[in-house]
Amino acid sequence: MSQTSPATRQDLFDFFDAIGVSTKTHDHEAVFTVAESHKIKESLPGGHTKNLFLKDKKGTLSLVVCLNDTDVDLKSFHKKADTGRVSFGNAELLWEHLGVKPGSVTPFALINDKDAQSVRLYLDSNMMQEDLLNYHPLENTATTAISKDDLLKFFAATGHEPTILKLEKED
Repeated sequence: MSQTSPATRQDLFDFFDAIGVSTKTHDHEAVFTVAESHKIKESLPGGHTKNLFLKDKKGTLSLVVCLNDTDVDLKSFHKKADTGRVSFGNAELLWEHLGVKPGSVTPFALINDKDAQSVRLYLDSNMMQEDLLNYHPLENTATTAISKDDLLKFFAATGHEPTILKLEKED
């Protein structure tokens, strides 16, 4: 990320407009976990998601995006992805590279990584079966719905080529 301030919610919406992406945003009280967000999700159509910011021992950063009920096996993630063994990235790394705080992690934060492209993007194949997907617009006081096609258009505009994997933990 450059030395400039991270994008704001309005910067994100302006970027969507500039690249021809349509979204719909619903404001709500702040939520920090998937469990806290269940009430909000009941009234919003589409796939509801969770986002994991990870790093490996070599410092490779990854953003894993999946449906909120996906049980991701982090111990075997490195076998599915082109990465070493992973752990969660800390708040400082998250802010430095994606410009968001814990609880607000979202694939839309890649707007803050479009110049450096230092974060690898992994999408769950089950999530990509949904036509409409929901993510925080850089803050956890709202949820923005976006079509799968427009989401991919957003990633292309930020220079991030997603790797689509089956992330559900296997028995």
